[in-house]
Amino acid sequence: MPGFADSFWTPDYVSGLEVLYEKLQQGVVENKQILTIVSMRADAEEQYSVKLGGIAPAVDKLTPNGFSKDDGASVRKAYEGVRSEMVEASKKHQKIASNIRELVVTPFSRWSEQHELRIQNSHDDLLARFKEYSKMLQLVKKLRSQYFNKCRVVEDLEEENKLAFQSPDMSPQANPTPKIVLPEEEEENIEPVEIGDKMYAPEDLKKLLAHMLETIKLGEAKVPILGTYQNTSTGADIVEYLQKHLDASTVSYAEHIGQDLVNNGFLRLVGNVGSTFANSSKLNYQWRSVAFKIAGVPEKRKPLLRVGSMVSEDGVDSPIASVSEMLAGWNPLNNPHPNETPAEKLRREAREADERYKNAVKKLDQFRCKLEEEIVDNLRFMEQCELDRLKAIKAVVLDFSGAVSNVIPTLQSAVDNMMLYQETIQPLGDLRYLLENYRTGGFVPKVEPYENYYGSVEDQIFGVDLEARSRADRKRVPILVTTILSYLDNHYPELEGDETRRAIWLYNVPLAATHQLRNALNNSKTDYREVLEKFEIPVVASVLKLYFLELPDSLVSSQVYEIVKTIYSTTAHETTEEGRIKVLQSTLGQLRLNNIATLDAIMTHFTRLIELTSADETYIAALAQNLAPCILRPRFESSLTMNERHSYRLIRDLFAHKEAIFGELKRQSSAHGLSNTGRARAISTDESNRRAAMEARQRAIVNRSRANSPAPLRKHRRDRSSGPENGRFPINVSSPPVGRRSTRDSLEVPGRRDSQTATDRASTVDAQTAAEVTSNGDSVASISTVSVSETSSPSPATETEAAAATPATPSDATSELKQRDSLSRSSARHSHKKSGLTNRSSVGTSASTAAGDGPSSSRTSLVETEPKGVTLEDKAMDD
Repeated sequence: MPGFADSFWTPDYVSGLEVLYEKLQQGVVENKQILTIVSMRADAEEQYSVKLGGIAPAVDKLTPNGFSKDDGASVRKAYEGVRSEMVEASKKHQKIASNIRELVVTPFSRWSEQHELRIQNSHDDLLARFKEYSKMLQLVKKLRSQYFNKCRVVEDLEEENKLAFQSPDMSPQANPTPKIVLPEEEEENIEPVEIGDKMYAPEDLKKLLAHMLETIKLGEAKVPILGTYQNTSTGADIVEYLQKHLDASTVSYAEHIGQDLVNNGFLRLVGNVGSTFANSSKLNYQWRSVAFKIAGVPEKRKPLLRVGSMVSEDGVDSPIASVSEMLAGWNPLNNPHPNETPAEKLRREAREADERYKNAVKKLDQFRCKLEEEIVDNLRFMEQCELDRLKAIKAVVLDFSGAVSNVIPTLQSAVDNMMLYQETIQPLGDLRYLLENYRTGGFVPKVEPYENYYGSVEDQIFGVDLEARSRADRKRVPILVTTILSYLDNHYPELEGDETRRAIWLYNVPLAATHQLRNALNNSKTDYREVLEKFEIPVVASVLKLYFLELPDSLVSSQVYEIVKTIYSTTAHETTEEGRIKVLQSTLGQLRLNNIATLDAIMTHFTRLIELTSADETYIAALAQNLAPCILRPRFESSLTMNERHSYRLIRDLFAHKEAIFGELKRQSSAHGLSNTGRARAISTDESNRRAAMEARQRAIVNRSRANSPAPLRKHRRDRSSGPENGRFPINVSSPPVGRRSTRDSLEVPGRRDSQTATDRASTVDAQTAAEVTSNGDSVASISTVSVSETSSPSPATETEAAAATPATPSDATSELKQRDSLSRSSARHSHKKSGLTNRSSVGTSASTAAGDGPSSSRTSLVETEPKGVTLEDKAMDD
């Protein structure tokens, strides 16, 4: 049964914990109710004692007192007996009230206050951590948005540069290089200009400017630091001219005309900031070169006395150039990139935004791990607190009944009833009830991965999509998974006993230790094995389960959860076990190849562990229950899915029918791949050995010197199922250990079941193959033709069988076939049938045999290439 640490998890962490703390607060109220009812009972007992104690004094006060006069009367003795019993009853009830307060009210009230304080402190601490986590999460999202925006701006700039500065070679059309014909220099056309409220044609503008330059006083204006400006006039002189010659009736209208001269580029303000024209004798305006050019008046120039002066862009000597030289190396703002171009600045900002975002993701991930550790610790502590509370209530009821029963034996029946009530209290049952009715979900951490704008996942492992991680590793199964499985296989023999080997997958590893290994692997730039060696074996197994829990989607995708649910909801009454396995094969065939290969790898590991350690049914059930959330999870956790056991049943079927399910998936993938390529191919991807084997077979065919056997060739037919899968199944992670090879693989010849001898088979193959070589001249095509003609459906085994049956000498072929039969018989009792797969060692043996090696070399290659112990073998992706 799961505890608090496995029962109150939600994607946002808060919702599930709020449900738990709401129930814990309900327990606090229950404590107060029990304390109230016990306290009121103590008060009632005290009041009853006071009432009983007041009876005798009230009776004694009656006058005249009749019973005091008759000392020996029997009536008096009866009266005094009744009176004394009432006094004793008062004392007893007073004792009951005192016992209830001392044994129940005082200790339980103190304990209740401490219990309430523990719950409140735990809730406040986690709430503070959640707020900090939310702030960090919002910061990560903000930095991610900034980083993506910077990258988009850089892309837009690069696209604009490509379109704006495209070389002739990059042009989409191979047109001849255009010739640039420069037009003859023409006089610059001057457009009409509006000055004041009048539009001046080019000729009128020329006359106006010439008259102004000749009439208005021109001088020099000295500006501190900047130097002296030539051809300047004051604002007052220009306004005086405008009022006198252009009929500017008011000063404001004259300033309006002057502003038009500034806006059209004939004047500029010097010595002040801005370009406003005003009627002032302290404001100086310099006539620009364009005004002299249009007017046809020679511009007055005088060399500046300042050292290093230069000519400005409009041809006028300007002190600004010398000042710019003087201030070229001045950087008052301490800008670290003073000479940076806009494009370089954008790229630098994108890189900086990427770095900030990546660092924020790392900090968020570390904080999330710490938060999960604190949640687990708090949940376990709260579970213990709740269990203690229920036990305390049980003790309160017991103490209360004892306080009453020890004083008043006459209340034994009521005490017996209270004892019965006390016996009916079951703390573990109440705790189970709380979990079954209020749990919100199992532990499935929600990782916020770093999202690279260009889709790269090189710098992170956990929380990344399985297919993306496999593509980055260029493997069908992520390197981390195969490394951990191989590491565990190599360290199983070092453990003491099968019980210890089995227990590493069920050991409750502290989440802090698992996160420590996770962070070490996630930030590792070296071999994973060096990191794994520093941790205990159960921690390594726990981090593999955490890796599958942190995947964005479960290993068996949540998209097929409803299909799996339907399978296990209907097959118990409507279909047989064989039909259920076929439906499971079809369902798993819908997954991606990376998911299928990874699932095959881990199922191979666990089935071997179960077989080698002789695990019983109890352990298999516990292991399946432990792995269920790692393999298959629903898309959304609800109160219905938490009580479903479809994931557990799926794992039990994968344990029991692993060979049938994955063997059929591999055959389907291999068969579909062969139909696409046009000729039979083995699973091996070592093309160099294949080429050497074909060349050796061709030499053996050409050099043969014996006649063909008249006996027809009868070969064993191997039917293969076809399915919807595309391509070969490129992963072989279930290579059998020594002594457990298949009863027949691609290189074996079923000699006992065929009446024809190995020599006749070799002769027949030689005859047919030689005929194909003579007619077509293509050795590769001839071998493919023989394979297709001999069997009804081509299989990867037929090509290698034909290759193995073409030695130059019949005696060599016979001895080699006998040797292979003996190897097959010796391993038949330990074999696991895997149809459609070719062992890598078998391909190597075929190549060496076809090249002319003797039987002894074949035997040696088989023994040397056979893996020792449990071995994982992964293949490169066919990208």
